[in-house]
Amino acid sequence: MQPVLVVDFGAQYAQLIARRVREARVYSEIVPSSMPVAEMLAKNPAAIILSGGPSSVYEPGAPQVDAALFEAGTPVFGICYGFQAMALALGGKVAKTGLREFGGTPLAVTTPGTLFDGLPAELSVWMSHGDSVSEAPSGFTVTATSDGAPVAAFENVARGFAGVQYHPEVMHSAHGQTVLEHFLYDIAGIAPEWTSANVIEEQVARIREQVGDKQVLCALSGGVDSAVAAALVHKAVGDQLTCVFVDHGLLRAGEAEQVENDYVAATGIKLRVFNAQDQFLGALAGVTDPEEKRKIIGREFIRCFEQAARELAAEGVEFLVQGTLYPDVVESGGGTGTANIKSHHNVGGLPDDLKFALVEPLRTLFKDEVRTIGLELGLPPEMIWRHPFPGPGLAIRIIGAVDQERLDILRAADLIARQELTNAGLDRDVWQFPVVLLADVRSVGVQGDGRTYGHPVVLRPVSSEDAMTADWSRLPYDLIARISTRITNEVSEVNRVTLDVTSKPPGTIEWE
Repeated sequence: MQPVLVVDFGAQYAQLIARRVREARVYSEIVPSSMPVAEMLAKNPAAIILSGGPSSVYEPGAPQVDAALFEAGTPVFGICYGFQAMALALGGKVAKTGLREFGGTPLAVTTPGTLFDGLPAELSVWMSHGDSVSEAPSGFTVTATSDGAPVAAFENVARGFAGVQYHPEVMHSAHGQTVLEHFLYDIAGIAPEWTSANVIEEQVARIREQVGDKQVLCALSGGVDSAVAAALVHKAVGDQLTCVFVDHGLLRAGEAEQVENDYVAATGIKLRVFNAQDQFLGALAGVTDPEEKRKIIGREFIRCFEQAARELAAEGVEFLVQGTLYPDVVESGGGTGTANIKSHHNVGGLPDDLKFALVEPLRTLFKDEVRTIGLELGLPPEMIWRHPFPGPGLAIRIIGAVDQERLDILRAADLIARQELTNAGLDRDVWQFPVVLLADVRSVGVQGDGRTYGHPVVLRPVSSEDAMTADWSRLPYDLIARISTRITNEVSEVNRVTLDVTSKPPGTIEWE
């Protein structure tokens, strides 16, 4: 499959560009701007997109576009900095106009051409630039302008080239996805054929080739990434896969049962369950420091997993499944796909001397694509649409020491919040909905004409695309009221419910 390469010039939106291309059912990959043109072309790209970036094209050492790229016959689309670098490499002019444009900006479409075909003559788009293209390269048609960008878009359809000064990939740019698709479909001539079925077929073949007849181990956490990765491997090699689920007693209500029953019923996977609740609670007894909690949980998980590995060693296990996603690969600078386990890997921090070859069937996918694959594989929707959940579980949503009583209180309050969110049909409008128990705080209240001295809980609904930034979700007041009323009525130890309205930054999604 020919990829569309997104050349990253240090843009904060490079991943978003790649996602938008995939939303157009076209496969994309991100490559650094330092990659030589010959290496890019060796990937046989269907098209190349030049991303934005923080530099000025005239700064010393600023990344440039090799003019050889435009002699290869590959369609190219420039965005923001990529647009300016493209113009300069093709003989156009870039200058400081004295008019900086940041944020929402009116764009005037002067000649619809192919990029803006069928779109309004005035668009509100997202700009972020100081320099501007002042003169388009020879043979290009200028198709749009703005106050700060005399050449805000251009195209040369005969050569397969086009570009825009603004960011069509962000949601704030009206009709941005349509403009990208006009380039992909109408200028680059790419057919929208990349589907979840293609991904499954391709990954199953790769897994079979990699694993052969060897045994495979997977640490199943209950989260969507490990669940979908395991399902793909199981489809490829069947009973050669054994999943290990460590029930540390820190999951939300119903989640352990979902893994043990629903997931196995849906997939037929071999599952070994380690019930380690007493082990984890014993290790956490009296500990209040959040970092120490995390280290203890990581350590105990390692011990459980080492035990599983020793028991399975006699069966010749050589491979370990890991739910690495494409953002992990990009942010870490890439990877070869097979390596010895290091303490920083997703499976919980395994020691250096526990060596397996990695099987990472999701390493080219984004989270939304993983969910689509999971649905295609028949996994339970409740697991696919599960909100992201921290590895240490409820332990870091209890402010204070962790014990069975406090876990029971938090589980009950958390279940009510999740039930009401589901009943309101808002599960997918919220990225994550932590409920936090302020275990070391007491609040005076009154219930049944009597004084109470109970715990407060905090509701923390947040909306995000990638968890790097987030805002608190504006849930309907009547929904918040129902959650509060149910919690204080049904969880006797809680007499006060509060709402966290802090964005990220300055706050984080979790409290600890």
